[in-house]
Amino acid sequence: MTSQIPKDDTMKVSMIPGVGAKGGESRMITMEIDDEIDREELFGNMDNNIRKIKEKTGVDIIQRGSSLLIKSSDPASAEQARSILQELVATIRRGEKLDQQKVDYVIQLKDEGISYSEHDDINKDIICFTTKGRPVRPKTLGQEAYVKSMRRRDIVFAIGPAGTGKTYIAVAMAVTALKARQVQKIVLTRPAVEAGENLGFLPGDLRDKVDPYLRPLYDALYDVLGRDKALALQEKEVIEVVPLAYMRGRTLDDAFIILDEAQNTTREQMKMFLTRMGFGSKVVVTGDVTQIDLPKGKKSGLIDAERVLKGVRGIAFNYLKEVDVVRHEMVKRVIRAYDNYYKKHPNEKFEK
Repeated sequence: MTSQIPKDDTMKVSMIPGVGAKGGESRMITMEIDDEIDREELFGNMDNNIRKIKEKTGVDIIQRGSSLLIKSSDPASAEQARSILQELVATIRRGEKLDQQKVDYVIQLKDEGISYSEHDDINKDIICFTTKGRPVRPKTLGQEAYVKSMRRRDIVFAIGPAGTGKTYIAVAMAVTALKARQVQKIVLTRPAVEAGENLGFLPGDLRDKVDPYLRPLYDALYDVLGRDKALALQEKEVIEVVPLAYMRGRTLDDAFIILDEAQNTTREQMKMFLTRMGFGSKVVVTGDVTQIDLPKGKKSGLIDAERVLKGVRGIAFNYLKEVDVVRHEMVKRVIRAYDNYYKKHPNEKFEK
């Protein structure tokens, strides 16, 4: 059931019943939009936001002066379009910027019967600021739940597709904890899996061979801290970016430890990693179980951890979905296409 937004003085709604093209009930909704609402922001560049709503619901939307007319032969579609527009108006009134990602997200949530405007705590939760002054904050309900888990639990798993901010948000939380002196160091690690390449044939010494696998961690770190500051902290060993194999035999106290690409750990590696945790430490494990690059016959440590550790006190599992993707819209479409294909062809999913 779709959540209803209370009508306010900025938008007056009148509904006129009628007869649809096929003889069924039709609906025309007139929406009066107050002058304080920036129409250019509401409609989007070249009316792009209106076009998205029309494509999603199949309605016609016509502007007449300060009013919008929503016309449809399907009353439910007209109501859905009205509800989305009211969500966008409520978002503008709260002072939020209506970028393309946010408009898409509002529409997707509505499709699931969820009201974005009823969760106004999302944009108020600033994790930290980048060196350029840009606030880092959760942008979706899934990301907000993930952040809350990291604040409340000692071990947190974040499982979901590419583009959902699993690694970036974890790095931002780690930097925030370091600045607040909640931890004394940050350790970022990844398994160096040879996904089609052979490390032995790559040029350079071991560090040169392994660094490309760790590059996404460096990118997130440099964006949040700045390259010079991050390198200085690495020199002091306050921040470590290391391959997973280097974790064996260590105990890490007062550290924020992040394991990225955890779907490419074996069961033995996952157990080894989790048992490196010392007093005063926090562990975050991120991964995407649809992108496993392990050799044939090897079981993913992330999938195994889901089965073994669910229900263990102090451990949280967060599942991010397609709706939480904050990259280009095409990333969502690619993920959706793969998901739909493998639902129809489940036996092909784990073929090598």
